[in-house]
Amino acid sequence: MAENTPQPLAGAQSEVADLLSDLIRIDTTNTGDTSTSAGERQAAEWVAGKLDEVGISSVIHESEPGRASLVARIEGRDRSRPALLVHGHLDVVPADAAEWSVHPFSGEQRDGYVWGRGAVDMKDMDAMTLALVRDWARTGVRPERDIVLAYVADEEAGGTYGAHFMVDEHADLFEGCTEAISEVGGFSITVRDDLRLYLVQTAEKGLAWMRLTATGKPGHGSFVHDDNAVTRLCEAVARIGSARLPTVLTPPMRQFLDAVSDAYGIEIDADHPEEALSRLGSISRMIGAALRNTVNPTMVDAGYKANVIPGTATATIDGRFLYGQEEAFESQLASLIGEGIQREWITHDQAVETTFDGPLVDQMVTALKAEDDGARPVPFTMSGGTDAKSFETLGMRCFGFSPLRLPADLDFAGLFHGIDERVPVESLQFGIRVLDRFLRAA
Repeated sequence: MAENTPQPLAGAQSEVADLLSDLIRIDTTNTGDTSTSAGERQAAEWVAGKLDEVGISSVIHESEPGRASLVARIEGRDRSRPALLVHGHLDVVPADAAEWSVHPFSGEQRDGYVWGRGAVDMKDMDAMTLALVRDWARTGVRPERDIVLAYVADEEAGGTYGAHFMVDEHADLFEGCTEAISEVGGFSITVRDDLRLYLVQTAEKGLAWMRLTATGKPGHGSFVHDDNAVTRLCEAVARIGSARLPTVLTPPMRQFLDAVSDAYGIEIDADHPEEALSRLGSISRMIGAALRNTVNPTMVDAGYKANVIPGTATATIDGRFLYGQEEAFESQLASLIGEGIQREWITHDQAVETTFDGPLVDQMVTALKAEDDGARPVPFTMSGGTDAKSFETLGMRCFGFSPLRLPADLDFAGLFHGIDERVPVESLQFGIRVLDRFLRAA
């Protein structure tokens, strides 16, 4: 670390791991179905209580019973300046305890890590932000401008009952916000002992989850059938699953590849950049998925008995498209699906992209370099999606900036929605120091 840690942060750094553990213990599993999802209201009330303990008021709104989101505003010294939104989601994807080394909702602290579902996606950022603003309230710190905090529901299923609802029904709570930060950015990739790339998300792919339905003539399984819905669907699924769509280098990806080229001292073939990305280790899977539009089959359903040919068969497809590539994606998708199959959207949302420049980016760079003199922040495109899709519609520039200095050997990308999800306590404390420098001055 380049400078001594500001003393007022001692409280935040000492409690962040416990806050994260407590939040993980609140099972906020989002199954995609409100009737079987859980815990978002309890988590929102828990956050509200922690804020109330230090005199920060908040409001909770429900889109449906139990689907709760919380918003609080911390007044800055200069109320004439636009506000900054810091948003995070409270829900997590399901976890099977039988697959884990620890119970996924235990919040266990072991070997210098906090373990549990949500530890990196994204209750770590929730806890870091909460610990920091509690410390500010206790020590009398005020940021330069208003900071709006949003802890929302339903991000893991597209945000309909969370960020989308809040933007549509309670946009007044975000009045004045022109910029926003959230998850999946600001984490490190170690190049060598004195150099780490910190990936700041400036773009994310659009979301296109769809259901394909094939129809055919039902009948006895022992007969010869030329009109079989299962066969027609499986042929389409096979085409989709084996497709490798063309490489497209968007501006953030070009900047990222330039940074990789410089950091590693290698030439990168723009037509085949995967070879260079392989040097980044496991994170290359996340980065590589942002080189092109993607479509992947995730679920198939057909039939009800071994000797009955069904009249319909369905498949669920996870599609993602790059910023500016939606029209090309539609054309690619149509050629893969083929004739005789109906498509309906389950979730469809925009791609988001901004530029890696301006005062806010300068403050990110300054804060990271102050805590790690080997830091080199670079922009990147995330293959997945976040609630930035909703908040961007209010005119905000959205970034992924959840700063973590990570161990060089940690498979960070594999922990997202993965088994034994965990985050180092030292990384959480680093994140608090960076966020403090950043949010005070942003």
